[in-house]
Amino acid sequence: MTLTMYGIPNCDTVKKARNWLDARGTDYTFHDYKKEGADPARLEKWVAEAGWEKLLNRAGTTFRKLPEADKADLDAAKAIAIMVAQPSTIKRPVVEYPGGLLVGFKQDEWDAALS
Repeated sequence: MTLTMYGIPNCDTVKKARNWLDARGTDYTFHDYKKEGADPARLEKWVAEAGWEKLLNRAGTTFRKLPEADKADLDAAKAIAIMVAQPSTIKRPVVEYPGGLLVGFKQDEWDAALS
């Protein structure tokens, strides 16, 4: 199974997810948003699959610090623009795997999808 995990290495949730994959001996590629950025076309695909509401981390510090005008009247296009400009606003981790997409780390969802 080919997996790609997208996230930020220091993120506690990403660390938990990586440990979970490592404990199962699952190979994966890691895409570091801080070093590699966020691809607009990929974000559009994720939004089509999971919805921008699930992908945009509105509870995080980065989003909360945005100007009010940026946070007002959100829609898919505006959410994607925010996530491209500020990859820290993308919920973490995001995992692409054959046949699906996981957003965030919930062990029961990951067990069902990747076992």
